[in-house]
Amino acid sequence: MNKVRIGSTGLGRLGLRHAENVVSRINGAELTALCDVDKPMLEQTADRLGVKYRFTAFRDMISRKDVDAVILASPSALHTGQIKAALDAGKHVFSEKPLGVNVAECKDAEKAVESHPRLVFMLGFMRRFDESYRYAHDKVIAGEIGKPILFRAYSQDPEKFIAGSIAFGPHSGGEFLDMAVHDIDLARWFAGGEPETVYAIGGCYAHPEFAGWKDGDNVSCLMKFKNETMVFLFAGRTAPHGYNVETEIIGTKGILRIASVPQKNLVEVLDEHGVRKECSENFLERFDAAYVNEIQEFVDCIREGRKPEVTVYDGTRVSEIAYTCKAAFEQGILIKF
Repeated sequence: MNKVRIGSTGLGRLGLRHAENVVSRINGAELTALCDVDKPMLEQTADRLGVKYRFTAFRDMISRKDVDAVILASPSALHTGQIKAALDAGKHVFSEKPLGVNVAECKDAEKAVESHPRLVFMLGFMRRFDESYRYAHDKVIAGEIGKPILFRAYSQDPEKFIAGSIAFGPHSGGEFLDMAVHDIDLARWFAGGEPETVYAIGGCYAHPEFAGWKDGDNVSCLMKFKNETMVFLFAGRTAPHGYNVETEIIGTKGILRIASVPQKNLVEVLDEHGVRKECSENFLERFDAAYVNEIQEFVDCIREGRKPEVTVYDGTRVSEIAYTCKAAFEQGILIKF
């Protein structure tokens, strides 16, 4: 088929990156339309990227016949409604996480996707498209580390961005949903199973504001999966050194570690502070290639008439697990799934 004509909505940090990638880094696609409620930002971005059609109303964008697919990088609370509206309009849909802000919304999204079996729907669990994680996953599937025993993951945002986290706090759904969903998805992907029990702890160690939303600035949980894999997750908002995502999979025959020492690149800096390696600034920098790879997979699925590995049901399941982790954190008890 010809190039997939994409309309993208939401011009925050990630939405802007998706739009830029479609224009310059995605094969077989073109950015036909942009949508955002911030009209000056919309016009400025569309002019810079050479996008002809600009909309402040999502339904106006999806009414165009020359838009084949949409990318949703809008606020989380809008995802479910926009997924249904776009699918009903005959558009393929790529949605950023979370699928919905509660499990009921996720179930509504499932029904919308099931009603349009010929259309492609894909959810943005981009870590599956990071080359290091894919490489490690291939080794696990090949049995190179034996049976997985423990999956351990840390996700930490820099302290210097804490003001943004506090501003988003009332709408984030909590740290497990906001930050740990990618780790939960990876745990299911690597362990090949579903959780059985969870115990969660944490608190407001530096920023008491989060307590008002029954949340913390640093939280953790320990899960036992039905296949007996142990899963430990830590999510923090106060990293002093930069953006830090690291993962370890311990098996009966070997261990895999991904980014155990977070670093921007392979450069070593030698200066008055000694010898050091710089850390990634944020998630856009760390997972730059993954964001390209996932949209490329979305476009390839449309052009080749196939469905992506990441499904709407993955979004629902991860949300269910995240909210159960949140409940365990709030109640301070072991919860069975």
